[in-house]
Amino acid sequence: MSRLPNQLVATMLEHKISPQPFEALVDAALREDLGSGLDATTVATIPANQIAVGQFNARKAGVVAGIFAAQAVLEIAGNSAITFAKQIPEGSKVKAGELIFEATGKVTDLLFAERTALNFLSRLSGVATISNIWVEAVKGTGCIIRDTRKTTPGWREIEKFAVRMGGATNHRMNLSDAALIKDNHIAATGSITKAIKDVRSKFPNLSIEVEIDHLDQMEEAIAGKVDLILLDNMSPEECKVAVAQCANRTKLEASGGITLENARKYAESGVDFIAIGALTHSAAILDIGLDLQVKGL
Repeated sequence: MSRLPNQLVATMLEHKISPQPFEALVDAALREDLGSGLDATTVATIPANQIAVGQFNARKAGVVAGIFAAQAVLEIAGNSAITFAKQIPEGSKVKAGELIFEATGKVTDLLFAERTALNFLSRLSGVATISNIWVEAVKGTGCIIRDTRKTTPGWREIEKFAVRMGGATNHRMNLSDAALIKDNHIAATGSITKAIKDVRSKFPNLSIEVEIDHLDQMEEAIAGKVDLILLDNMSPEECKVAVAQCANRTKLEASGGITLENARKYAESGVDFIAIGALTHSAAILDIGLDLQVKGL
């Protein structure tokens, strides 16, 4: 059973976040921060019953994701009730100095939870922000930006949530969601055709994507009636040729060697998707801070 308020649990479930695994992640993060003792500075300097309003404010412009995560940290870390107010929606665009939400409670609870709450909120907002930048880079082309499985271990569910908050979409969540036949599978199996046949034999209802390194592999992949072909490390010009060769017989995805500077060229080649590992593996945090307004004892 979750230790979080029903409303917060409902929000997490709405965003496809599993409450109990996330709570375990928060527990581990809090233990890491506390070590084997107490929050020495706070215990030594703050009266036990002092109350404050903590304002989580954006220091830079970006897209916010992970408000639920910060609030979950505050709930789990606190020894007394914490109330939340003035919360903006997940996925909101903010300017520097804009309020994200307020938390009212004991100063000792707010300060103990501060860094862990900000770590989650800043990291996830960073993923949402860079995802939105990529989405804007190809806006109007019809091409969809997707993430990969290059996520922080243990953070996949919440990082993929942040990708969605930035306006991009998710590729498969795990290895059982869909089959992605890559070059090593092809090398070990012997051919694209054999690999497709083997997957379909064991998992007939699973969608299949095949990675190709050269355009001369295209017809074999299409003949296998796959759902998607991944064009690996091809130039925008090669992708354009692939789109013409494919002639709408299946969906195409470009991956590898793609930057914000050339993303639009890839999108304009006509591919359906662009897969970007950098959405999660290279996202910088969004600078967010906690400002206290002490109310008294």
